[in-house]
Amino acid sequence: MVRLSPHLIALTAALLGAAFTVAAQDYGRGGGYNQGYGGGAPPAGYPRQGGAIQGTPTMVVQETSKEATVTLGGTVVPYKDVTLAAQIPGRVINIGGAEGDYFEEGEVLVELDDAELRAQRQSALAALRDAESAIRNAQTQYSRELIAPQARSPSSMPGMGMPTLFDQFFTRPLGGMMGQGSPGLERHADLYGQRTQLEQAYNAYERAESQLRQIETKFRDAKSIAPFDGVIVNKMVEVGDTVQPGHPLVKFADVRSLQIQVEVPARLMPVREGQVLEARLDVSDKPVKVRVARVFPMADPQRHTVTVKFDIQPGTPAAPGMYAEVMIPDNNALVRNVIAIPTSALIQRGSLPMVQVATPEGGRELRVVRLGEYIDSQTVSVLSGLRPGEVIYIQGQAPLDMGPAGGRRPY
Repeated sequence: MVRLSPHLIALTAALLGAAFTVAAQDYGRGGGYNQGYGGGAPPAGYPRQGGAIQGTPTMVVQETSKEATVTLGGTVVPYKDVTLAAQIPGRVINIGGAEGDYFEEGEVLVELDDAELRAQRQSALAALRDAESAIRNAQTQYSRELIAPQARSPSSMPGMGMPTLFDQFFTRPLGGMMGQGSPGLERHADLYGQRTQLEQAYNAYERAESQLRQIETKFRDAKSIAPFDGVIVNKMVEVGDTVQPGHPLVKFADVRSLQIQVEVPARLMPVREGQVLEARLDVSDKPVKVRVARVFPMADPQRHTVTVKFDIQPGTPAAPGMYAEVMIPDNNALVRNVIAIPTSALIQRGSLPMVQVATPEGGRELRVVRLGEYIDSQTVSVLSGLRPGEVIYIQGQAPLDMGPAGGRRPY
């Protein structure tokens, strides 16, 4: 075993200390970070650079009150969306477009084969013409019975009408006097029978006309029409597919206006319509403003949550189906004080956010900070690394890659 002399150990320690000092100074000049000190102030003896930054604005770190919030996940949904399904059986012969294609209200999205319907319509038209002919015949028969009753017509009996004349002048009057007949009642019965045939002819016409209308309605059902301006978001059939009533064809939505749908626990209610809150989308690191558009009147009896929809500002980069988070105020929690700094004061070195802190000697040092929630699009809270009263430098531009807004970034 080799034994080192005390003088050699002291000399080695001095050389290592000098090397670390030079390395720290060079790293500070190059924008390095003091991650070895856990994001706080460096210990005594840490080399500090002298000379203040000329023309760089500064600010005093202060605490600000922040309302307690709860971050809830939701989904971006269209303002209006429908799923168009088949109303009649048939084969798909035409699809207006693919996913993402825009259609105006009234344009055809999907069309089914209507050859069988055309044959049914021809049959219904023939039945309607038959009913019209039956009405004309019944009207003629009723008019003849009304003007020239068949019971009194001499032409209805053979023998040059003599039996009928004898019956009219002798048999029927004598029978009526003896109570064995009623010519007036027979006359009324004949007229009633002809009137009944006329009404039956009208009813047959209405049935034929109703059947024709039903077929015409099926013609409309053979085409899926865009109910409003929008785009196809999901196509569920292809040309040539055979569908039955109820089979989904396409999902159609108006994506010009988007909303965030969130299930809010009942303890966080009430959320009022028109209230403006903050949200975070997958495509944006900064919080965006959303407005409460609709609060459903009934809570889910199983999950005990209330469905709330929030309007997203037009122009916000978002798409249906994206994940989103909304910060809901927690009225049951106390207001807390947090340290807040502008995002323009942050300097990004790799994955660590840093700030320039003014030293009592008039110099500056880079200090790692741990970020919390974004208070707004230009202000972020600091969990550790700064104390109230310290002075920091503002760089004048927002740093890149600031991590997720509205929540703690991984550190």
